[in-house]
Amino acid sequence: MKTANAAVAAMAARLEREGRFGATRACLQHGSVTVYAHCLRVACTACALARALHLRVDENALIRGALLHDYFLYDWHVKDPSHRLHGFTHPATALRNAGEDWSLSPIEKEIISKHMFPLTPLPPTCREAWLVCLADKLCAAGETCGGLREKLAVLCLKTA
Repeated sequence: MKTANAAVAAMAARLEREGRFGATRACLQHGSVTVYAHCLRVACTACALARALHLRVDENALIRGALLHDYFLYDWHVKDPSHRLHGFTHPATALRNAGEDWSLSPIEKEIISKHMFPLTPLPPTCREAWLVCLADKLCAAGETCGGLREKLAVLCLKTA
């Protein structure tokens, strides 16, 4: 059986060949983590959760949806009025962009559109979307706190 990390890497390579997924390497997500790296982490974490909990899922859709959940293709840190409500609006943008580049399954659409619950009002309705929603929050917290730890360490060194 192929490991989840290998399956994620293979799908990421395929998405780069077939669409604009490589553009996510140029955008920062949390701290110094790119959208590309964040999406790989979310996909691997979602797979690990599914396997640890012995959940029957469509692993291909889980991986593809997780990789595309933040396929908004812009740097939300850039001061621009259209980025003001990024946390609320980017799932729809990601879904639109992914739909332009690929034919998406209903599970993949659900993952992309519902991953920001509860910021987006409708909860996920399938296991795969719940897993990505949870994995996204776990990864974002780690990436954000990791960056915070680095900043605090630098600050402590400056004041010492």
